[in-house]
Amino acid sequence: MQSYEDTEPIVRIRDLKKDRVNFVLENVDLAFANSMRRVVIADIPTVAIDMVEIHSNTTVLPDEFIAHRLGMIPLSSANCDEGMRYTRDCTCLAGCKYCAIELRLDVACHDNRTMDVTSNQLEIVEFTADAGTADTIQEGEELTKRAEGFGYPVGKNDPSVPPVLICKIRKGQELRLRCVAKKGIAKEHAKWSPCSAIAFEYDPYNKLRHTTYWYESDERAEWPVGDNAKEEEPPREDEPFDFNAKPRKYYYEVETDGSLGPQEVIMKGLAELQTKLANLILGLKAPSEIDMTSGGMDSGASGNASGWVAAGGAPWGDASASGAGYASPAGGGWGGDTSWGGNTSPAQNSGGSTTGWGATPAPNSGGSPGWGTSPAQNAWGGSTSPNTGAGSTHNWGARQGWGSPSPQANGWNL
Repeated sequence: MQSYEDTEPIVRIRDLKKDRVNFVLENVDLAFANSMRRVVIADIPTVAIDMVEIHSNTTVLPDEFIAHRLGMIPLSSANCDEGMRYTRDCTCLAGCKYCAIELRLDVACHDNRTMDVTSNQLEIVEFTADAGTADTIQEGEELTKRAEGFGYPVGKNDPSVPPVLICKIRKGQELRLRCVAKKGIAKEHAKWSPCSAIAFEYDPYNKLRHTTYWYESDERAEWPVGDNAKEEEPPREDEPFDFNAKPRKYYYEVETDGSLGPQEVIMKGLAELQTKLANLILGLKAPSEIDMTSGGMDSGASGNASGWVAAGGAPWGDASASGAGYASPAGGGWGGDTSWGGNTSPAQNSGGSTTGWGATPAPNSGGSPGWGTSPAQNAWGGSTSPNTGAGSTHNWGARQGWGSPSPQANGWNL
């Protein structure tokens, strides 16, 4: 039987509406299918109200209650990744038109009736930045990339979409406030999630036994299969259990809150997952495989695998760093012929004046020392090192190190 590793992934859309999509994903691993679900829920940026300033509130609801309800109102966020900046990435000091959207609500009831305050009464106004902060704002093209109605509550001025109820007021009550909407993802707060619900299922007949059912008398009667079972063959009574079987079909139904369309949610989810995997692969590469700038980590061919430079100017991994503070053993990194991974112990290092950690500060023939004066010259406030042999070229300026048992004890290995 051909496995999913040998075939191409297949996406089959079963139903597509304005705010939801139902599709089947085949020939992928379970980990990828579940990652797709998680990314769609929590990693797609949208716009939501993040700060509320209550100017007047004589309703029966407290300020915190109303602020929470305002934050959960979905706002139109089409092309949000290019049409708006994150606040943390903007150069402004306290918000600007490139990283924030200001909405106002000013409602008062003057009639003897119950009045509904809804999201349709929220209006976008020009962002009022603090005085003296215009010089810190960096101009950009975000405003030209915003779609029509960007930042407005979903369904505003659309009779077919019911508005979100904020509160109800009676005669003599009013609600005046200022809102600031910002860009974010659902990992920070659920209000930034573009999805209201995602249904995810595989193996509807539980052939793989990934689910253990609790039942009283009849498992099949108490746990009936869903509509997705029509896509697969039911198991036979005498069918043996396959320990090597893996799921091949995954059934999704993605329902959005209207801030983004279902197609945009899925496509941006795939792009975000691809970006995460690329960053993971880049992070797993060895430093020698990554071309860095001159101030960063050099490749292994340059003889400085660690990339650190001592105060004397010579790199840590350079065996000739007699003026550096502490060079790595024999000019190695972590995997060559060094005391950490090869056949050269620190006591057997080549280079004359190098010890278990390369050049010691005691000779200091190459310039300023890496760690100030060597212990041989000024060990903890004295004029000599703690042990005899001041001026020696072994550990910390003493031949025996710091009280090593014998003159041959040099470094970590005897």
